Amino acid sequence: MADPESGRFVRAPNHFAARITADGQDGWPAEPGRYRLVVSRACPWASRGLVVRRLLGLEQTISVAVADPIQDERSWRFTLDPDGRDPVLGIRFLAEAYHAAEPDYDGGISVPAVVDIPSGRLVTNDYPQITLDFSTEWTRYHRPGAPDLYPEKHRDEIDEVNRTVYRDVNAAVYEAGFASKQPAYDDAYSRLFVELDKLSERLSRQRFLVGDTITEADIRLFTTLVRFDAVYHGHFKCNRHKLTELPVLWAYARDLFQTPGFGDTVDFDHIKRHYYQVHENINPTRIVPKGPDLSNWATPHGRESLGGRPFGDGTPPGPPPAGEILPPQW
Repeated sequence: MADPESGRFVRAPNHFAARITADGQDGWPAEPGRYRLVVSRACPWASRGLVVRRLLGLEQTISVAVADPIQDERSWRFTLDPDGRDPVLGIRFLAEAYHAAEPDYDGGISVPAVVDIPSGRLVTNDYPQITLDFSTEWTRYHRPGAPDLYPEKHRDEIDEVNRTVYRDVNAAVYEAGFASKQPAYDDAYSRLFVELDKLSERLSRQRFLVGDTITEADIRLFTTLVRFDAVYHGHFKCNRHKLTELPVLWAYARDLFQTPGFGDTVDFDHIKRHYYQVHENINPTRIVPKGPDLSNWATPHGRESLGGRPFGDGTPPGPPPAGEILPPQW
């Protein structure tokens, strides 16, 4: 929501922040088959969970529910499933899991959300912690060859990069798009492109953001970059440059997109329909643009010349499970 005084978009804090851990310290132990990850493929915060889950091979351990990209007044709904009901949780709206956890809850309904299947209760919607816990608390269930996405020796640097990228990239595009006063928009726009220039400089010298392998930091930046030209450039008025006009970041984004576990979780149709049809205050006609051309995501990126080992000592994930294979994107 936008602060009426400043016109600045302010994201609500994550209200449900219990953690699912190996020792179950919050009352929620990591157990295969117990939890369901609810996502929208349109949402960048939820997309992080999909990428990490794929890279670590947790698909058979943590099931996934995909919400319709078009919300109604009750927010995220399961109208993509038969009879409009999630086949595992048995609910029509994600709000039902929120209210099972807290009957009087009257805040926002957001994804990603992790739901306890036996009770139907929401456990957490704390998206920054969800993926970190997938990497550190579910190690017993990682696939053979799973990469270390949050290596201990680099955690301080990853955390610092993540703080800056969140403030000036991940959140800044929303602050620009939902600003209701010019100074608020100008500030978000300026911070965004200053940081993108800094990231371009950093990534001109190294293949990945921290160290020589893919980490949590790359995943958090990728989910914003992959939406940039399709929605943020025009819809959110982040239009100094398109991603395709920023050579280093464009090559970096294609490198990740073409890496198993990244592009195979991206649904541009869901992304475009959600932003252009749900945000009626920004796009009252709800017309979804035909462009941009998406086939260029498959073009060579040349980042191999910088070295690096995408999966470190591990291996790429196999193909997505049959029920999660996306239709051709172009």
